[in-house]
Amino acid sequence: MKIEVDTVKGFQDYLPPQSLKRDAIKKTIENQFKLHGFVPIETPIIEFDEIMKPSLPNEEDEAISDRFRLQDRAGRKLGLRYEFTFQLARIFKQNPTIKLPFRRYQIGEVFRDEPVSSDRFRQFTQCDADIIGDSSINADAECLLLAKNIFDKLKINTIIEINNRKLLNSILESVQITDKKNVMRELDKTTKIGEDAVKINLRKYATPNQIITLFKMLSKDLSFFKQNAFDGSTEIEELIDKCKELGFDVVFNPFMVRGFSYYTGNIFEIKVGKTTIAAGGRYDKTVGKFIGKEIPAVGISFGLERITSLADIPIETTKAIIISINEDKAMIKLAKILRKEGISCITTSDKVSKALEYANSMLIQNAIFIGEEEVEKKKYKLKNMKSGKEQFLTEKALINALKK
Repeated sequence: MKIEVDTVKGFQDYLPPQSLKRDAIKKTIENQFKLHGFVPIETPIIEFDEIMKPSLPNEEDEAISDRFRLQDRAGRKLGLRYEFTFQLARIFKQNPTIKLPFRRYQIGEVFRDEPVSSDRFRQFTQCDADIIGDSSINADAECLLLAKNIFDKLKINTIIEINNRKLLNSILESVQITDKKNVMRELDKTTKIGEDAVKINLRKYATPNQIITLFKMLSKDLSFFKQNAFDGSTEIEELIDKCKELGFDVVFNPFMVRGFSYYTGNIFEIKVGKTTIAAGGRYDKTVGKFIGKEIPAVGISFGLERITSLADIPIETTKAIIISINEDKAMIKLAKILRKEGISCITTSDKVSKALEYANSMLIQNAIFIGEEEVEKKKYKLKNMKSGKEQFLTEKALINALKK
């Protein structure tokens, strides 16, 4: 039988140089998570299917319905995690002594059995940061500051848009719209398909007068909602002010909905042009659902794949290849010294031409030659693979040059 050798649709391999870029980006992200005081956690890829379901049947979002369902030998219904947030509810049920506020981050694979496209996959790497147990606007702003600093480090120019689910509910109630869920789902498409198309779709759930009034309301600025005591408007104003204190601006977008049904307060999206690259918000009713207690929570999340296509970051490759010209003992000794200094290197006794060809193919930045002359003079010939520049250096000077 002929075996079809191919990757499953929606899944992919990452090879150099893309794998190197992904690794460099992950390190940058993780470094920022740690600088902001978030600590890492790890969770299983497989969970009981019941845990993945929403609290109420009519709350199921697209991400939940697209989960991969499994069954083990014992017939237990399981599934692959489609995100990290729902796992926090299980963690707090099993670990009631976790000290709050709990600032956690996680970088890992999530899975969704959904249609694929050039930038949408069934397996992708999610990067999450959450603050659990802090109901203040400071926590919301801290998540946005964290994301801004990450994207600044990756040289991605972004716009941060915010809204509030309480405000959206208040607006819909003021227009006497009852089918809030479907109306919100259509409003969330405004950026993608435009207002006219959204208005047509809304005819299924609201009268023409309600639609006209709704769009008039959504065109108002924040001061209108504040003056008329719309629920959630004060939280938006406080978040805008707090972000200004922290040195950056956010934009109020009343049309932004965010798909997940668990959001309860401020919500945010970070965009490049019209494309959303990160999103999050406050979800105060999710983490404590298995212990019958409301635990405040807010977080930000983004996918590594989309970030990788936008980031401008130097790729970290092996620093040097050490080429032995009949001096293997000296080569091994030097490799040990360099690695002790934190300088990555590989060794080879191949012909020089073959070794240099390999170094170029692997994007190795430097070649070090060790032959009879180098051993005798106790100096090493260092060649910059990009410029072609060569120099003879002592061991100390070589280490200093490679550390630059």
